Amino acid sequence: MRLVFIVILSILASMDINSQGRTTDRQPYAAGRFYAGDSVTLRKELAKLFENCKKSPHLNKVRAIISPHAGYVFSGKIAASAFSSLDPNSTYSNIFIIGSSHIMAFDGASVYATGDYLTPLGRATVNSEIAANLKRGNSVFNFPETAHGQEHSIEVQLPFIQYYFKKQPKIVPVIIGSGSEKTIKKIAEALKPWFTDDNLFVISSDFSHYPDYSDAVASDKLTAAGFASQNPDAFLKTLDSNANRQIPGLVTSMCGWTSGLTLLYLMQGNPNFETKIIDYANSGDSQNGNKDEVVGYNAIAISEKNLEDNGKDFDANKISFTEKEKNQLFEIARNSIKTMLFEEKEYETDKKNFPAIFSVPMGAFVTLKIDGSLRGCIGRFISSAPLYEVVQASALSSAFEDPRFPPLTKDEFKKTEMEITVLGPLKKINSINELILGKHGIYIKRGMRSGTMLPQVAIENNWTVEQFLGYTSRDKAGIGWDGWKDAELFIYDGIVLEESKRK
Repeated sequence: MRLVFIVILSILASMDINSQGRTTDRQPYAAGRFYAGDSVTLRKELAKLFENCKKSPHLNKVRAIISPHAGYVFSGKIAASAFSSLDPNSTYSNIFIIGSSHIMAFDGASVYATGDYLTPLGRATVNSEIAANLKRGNSVFNFPETAHGQEHSIEVQLPFIQYYFKKQPKIVPVIIGSGSEKTIKKIAEALKPWFTDDNLFVISSDFSHYPDYSDAVASDKLTAAGFASQNPDAFLKTLDSNANRQIPGLVTSMCGWTSGLTLLYLMQGNPNFETKIIDYANSGDSQNGNKDEVVGYNAIAISEKNLEDNGKDFDANKISFTEKEKNQLFEIARNSIKTMLFEEKEYETDKKNFPAIFSVPMGAFVTLKIDGSLRGCIGRFISSAPLYEVVQASALSSAFEDPRFPPLTKDEFKKTEMEITVLGPLKKINSINELILGKHGIYIKRGMRSGTMLPQVAIENNWTVEQFLGYTSRDKAGIGWDGWKDAELFIYDGIVLEESKRK
């Protein structure tokens, strides 16, 4: 099992799901338990949390955050860090707050539609029209609102929203009661029309439950990295891997994993998102906690990548790597895979001997081949992380998270050849005459569909410009051979590094 609910109470699907015909505000349940029960003390508590939390520069078009929902004395500072990634002057139309039920199990989701949520800071207005549309148009949302009554995961987020935002958006509170991947996909599909840049999604979740301090730190780092891959299958494999390690005391790696999975399904197929892990702590870091049985908390933000040409200083003809620097990059990539494969832990790089160029934020792809055949290829276009971190993360993703292939095996690793492509920024083009084969990679975007091919692919296959566009459009973006003709086109430079022949 990926998730064991702290308390599970099954409810019958035959319950009268339409019994809430009257307007009924949802009364505070967690006030005085998880956070201060009076408005004056609560405002002081929130002010202190935001003052002392780790700040992150406001990101480009934040679309979602993951924020913990434990008592504020334990997780409040991490929650404040998550909200601090947002501009307090943001004018979101709605905030969808999604939590996984701690008290009920049911095969779908419950959206509160018959009133507003109340906290000591006042009324959080529910967008009853959206809530009603979800219930009316999707059977997966037709579950009783009683799921909200004693569930704290939604409520605990509300004071942060009420305190932080200058303009209060309406909320859409959703409780997920299912652990079925099939059902989670249906929930995500129903929510997709509202997964737009004028709405914010808040995923309410803690991470590991009840291992000791050091095991929590290790487990939570892996889970956060699994989520940051933006690959639902990779995320689920991380949860399974944590469970299979039989960590003493570990009940779940992420209590709201179904809520996190919903977000990943909403993001799936769109590489325009960037995931940033802002801060981490667990209950053992609180003066009110102990180090024996802890709960982990991550603050994570998902934002849109800036696809405009914001890197004019990058010129593939002016940037080069010495043979030593090239070998160091491949050492990072190969040792990262080897350490995870043979020791099941993350490779620790020796940053002291890194050249300055390794600290420059750049995109990169790592390609794995066996006997000339592709065995994995994943990377990042735009990243605020330094090059060495991008290479390390991309190597692991290519080996273990490429959905086209099973995870790399120890026997395969011995035969694996690597290629690293360091990427320049994306540049939007208005004419295909700007695309130079062999120099430029292509990125095609139409609506929520997009895809890319690296610069070397066109040369390896001896394609024309039209073939390069057609294959990328059809096979990568999934919009048909001629789909590129009415899509947005971006090009990027790539510096292709090949690994020295190994003996």
